[in-house]
Amino acid sequence: MKLTGKVAVVTGAASGMGKEIAKLFAKEGAKVVAADIDLDSLQAVVDEISKNGGIALAVRGNIAKQADVENVIDTAVKEYGDLDILINNAGIMDNFVSAANLTDELWDKIIAVNLTGTMRMTRKALSVFLPKEKGVIVNVASVAGLYGSRAGAAYTASKHAIIGLTRNIGYQYAKLGIRCNAIAPGGVNTNIGRTMAEPDKFGIDAAMSGIGSNPRQGEPEEIATIALFLASDDASFVNGNIITADAGWTAY
Repeated sequence: MKLTGKVAVVTGAASGMGKEIAKLFAKEGAKVVAADIDLDSLQAVVDEISKNGGIALAVRGNIAKQADVENVIDTAVKEYGDLDILINNAGIMDNFVSAANLTDELWDKIIAVNLTGTMRMTRKALSVFLPKEKGVIVNVASVAGLYGSRAGAAYTASKHAIIGLTRNIGYQYAKLGIRCNAIAPGGVNTNIGRTMAEPDKFGIDAAMSGIGSNPRQGEPEEIATIALFLASDDASFVNGNIITADAGWTAY
């Protein structure tokens, strides 16, 4: 097993990609702290992991709140004695709202979760990684962080920023034994749409204008296998990189 003896925190673990990452990591030997705002669904994931012989713990947490960030990481260290891997997967969509229609409220909400929450989780994890000069961070970005119109303005900006943050951390901490990479999924069959209200018509029409060139939708399990590679020693020479997983959509 690739993660035997490792302790991993996975945010947004109640569903979709986070759920499959948590399950796969536990299967590969990691002790998993699964974090999400939806405690009922999160507990169901942890129960499934336990039923299959894995080790996992559910911690309710909203990464937009500093106190919750602190609690998630502190719980991992308290319960399992260490932290080796952080998977920053939690994120929300922005209703495809275009720049002209973007409110301060929506902008602040998207940035708080997708970007500031990821930064805070990373900052807290680094406080554990730095003394031992070892640790792995995997951020879930998006092809929206690489291209201009796969979502609304706020989501696009947040995911572009995640890619910049990934590269900055990956390089600056490389000599201290810490790796930071990101995955940029294309269309994946998850329930992130439940975080949206009525889509902005102008924005969604523009964002969907190239959807016909998408070869297919991905499955959360396909993203989980990439996260496993990046988190494992198999990727020891991979750092500060963005792995695009989109069936070739952005190659067109």
